[in-house]
Amino acid sequence: MLPEYDFTGAVRGKYYERYRQGTNVVLLDPDVAAAFRDSAAVNDALRLLVSLAEAKVARRRTEGHEEQRPNKALQPTAQKRRGRLNA
Repeated sequence: MLPEYDFTGAVRGKYYERYRQGTNVVLLDPDVAAAFRDSAAVNDALRLLVSLAEAKVARRRTEGHEEQRPNKALQPTAQKRRGRLNA
């Protein structure tokens, strides 16, 4: 180990039990972490986001249509057009 590594305040096996249970430990970027007071707030926000996404999908299914995209034929490329004109 390099001498600049300082583990003075470290706790050995801090997340060991969570890891054994299969819980994911996720590191948030500092700007995202600043928006939440603790892990419970992060979990609440994520649960709300998941429920909103599920509700939107369910609403689309009950409305009987998926997002419609135009069924427009592609335009021929310039190269193909030139070939037709020259032929």
